[in-house]
Amino acid sequence: MTTHATVDRVSSAGDAAAVAERLAIAFAEQACARDAARTLPHDQVQALKSSGLLALSVPTEHGGIEAPATTVAEVFRLLAHADPSLAQIPHSHYTFLEALRLQGTHAQQARFYGLVCDGALFANAQTERGPHAVNVDTTTLTVAAGGGYALTGRKFYCTGALFADWLIVRASLADGSEDAPTSTTPKAIAFVPRDAPGLGIIDDWDGMGQRTTASGTVVLDDIWVPADHVVPFSPIFDQPTVYGAHAQLLHAAIDVGIATGALAEGVRQAAKARPHFEAHVDSAVNDPTLIQTAGELTVTVRGAQALLVHAASQLDAARADLTEDSAAATSVAVAVAKVAAARAALDASSLLFELGGTRSATAGDNLSRYWRDARTHTLHDATRWKLQHIGRHTLSGTRPPRHGQV
Repeated sequence: MTTHATVDRVSSAGDAAAVAERLAIAFAEQACARDAARTLPHDQVQALKSSGLLALSVPTEHGGIEAPATTVAEVFRLLAHADPSLAQIPHSHYTFLEALRLQGTHAQQARFYGLVCDGALFANAQTERGPHAVNVDTTTLTVAAGGGYALTGRKFYCTGALFADWLIVRASLADGSEDAPTSTTPKAIAFVPRDAPGLGIIDDWDGMGQRTTASGTVVLDDIWVPADHVVPFSPIFDQPTVYGAHAQLLHAAIDVGIATGALAEGVRQAAKARPHFEAHVDSAVNDPTLIQTAGELTVTVRGAQALLVHAASQLDAARADLTEDSAAATSVAVAVAKVAAARAALDASSLLFELGGTRSATAGDNLSRYWRDARTHTLHDATRWKLQHIGRHTLSGTRPPRHGQV
């Protein structure tokens, strides 16, 4: 669909981190103001498209560098350190590139990987509002007369849809019966261009955090989809897979980025804070109670960073030797990293106010965005269930289930 003529090509994993760091510095400059006014980051997303980072995971045979998970996770952490909303926008882009790698035909891979190398951004339209369970898609793909499919439904939490060149829609494959889809109905993903007739994107995301992700509603009104734009989804989970672990690793990286960003902000605030009079010191950074807080928080945040790197390394190893056991161990490692990342993000975004004191709570500084982003993003994929899977694997060797959230 869209070609971005000025797209740079990232040549190596090391180059990717350097590009992400440069972007993060630029993205951080107005992150506070964008959040306060809910100014959508169109220019910043265009910079991301032009940077070449969207093609990091594209296989080498299709023009990418097949960057390891350790690199991709660090890119997400760097972007989230600067602006968590911007970091979340390409999350589904990378997730569905993985689905394309696992289930797409060679022709589909050549087409859609080629678009990505030219700067195209994919966004998700997969989750629906209730009352049905989150693993049920009432959106349907029905075989159309003359070939192709008719796509009809309504999606929500469609992160990045307003910025996307293509939407990736998860839908149930209708079998011609009148029965409503269930959690066991086979699913596929449809690649839908942004300007497809019958596609509507509504900017109605009003979350307290992650305010500029544009995670609103997508309406799909009898859209015709060519058969070669449809990729099977359910078969991903018929065999050992790290698809869910890959998706969760990137969520963990965003949370770790929030944590490192909040800790850095807390340090900046402490340098400006007044010491408590009982400390009998001339600077807040010499207050022993704040020193204790900073030390404990650093352990928490660095621990989460280390677990993220470990989980990414394990995912890379599992891809090279994928078995039931290596897939399960990877899912558990990523789940551990995700729990630690969520805790670190919430702790750091709360304790930065301890480090900064009362003046850090002013509306003008808008430092609440760290906690609001952390609290909103950590609601993804409940960590309480990750702890269940971790505990069962630890005590009895029970493998986690195969789905996109573990």
